[in-house]
Amino acid sequence: MKRIRVALVDDQVLFRAGIRMLVSSQPDLEFVGEAGNGRESIVMATATRPDVILMDIRMPVMDGIEATRAIVGAGGSTPRIIVLTTFDLDEAAARAIRAGASGFVLKDADPEFLLAAIRAVHSGSAVIAASATRELFEHFGTQALPVPTEFDTLTVREKEIFLLAARGLSNAEIAKAEFLSEATVKTHISRVLGKLGLRDRVQLVVFAYESGLA
Repeated sequence: MKRIRVALVDDQVLFRAGIRMLVSSQPDLEFVGEAGNGRESIVMATATRPDVILMDIRMPVMDGIEATRAIVGAGGSTPRIIVLTTFDLDEAAARAIRAGASGFVLKDADPEFLLAAIRAVHSGSAVIAASATRELFEHFGTQALPVPTEFDTLTVREKEIFLLAARGLSNAEIAKAEFLSEATVKTHISRVLGKLGLRDRVQLVVFAYESGLA
């Protein structure tokens, strides 16, 4: 079994030690690197090539938002990034998600939730707090940009699926609403993400809000 490669970026040494021990205790996870600030994380990500990075937002030297933007913008096989925040409705978390993070988790979340979040983001079949992402954007708002031309490449059915997913509905909920099988919904979501150049459902929510479609 190929293990999920996990890295951590946080300026608190004790917090890093705890997460390292938690991740290392799991047979399907491998802790491959850590960094104490955003600038170090860019070097670390290049050297260790993790699948998932847990990224604190507020750090010295370079914060997690700029680090996320740099890592995601590097191109190639970029890792999925989960930002760690201390507040449910955190404007910085919203900015990090717009910068390319795939979701956020509270720093005081249960260990099992954090582990499940890592596996979910890596699998791509589930999304961390898509509904929470929607709530986050509704709370802080976003300036609508012109709808990208790629949206017009979607079929009518794909646009319907897109709008339901943008509302934070799960595959099962979309399947029930559209009288489709979950497998069919999953196929449609994959096609939508591919046509729009998006990595996951959280990025779909971002696309919808920034384009004024949600």
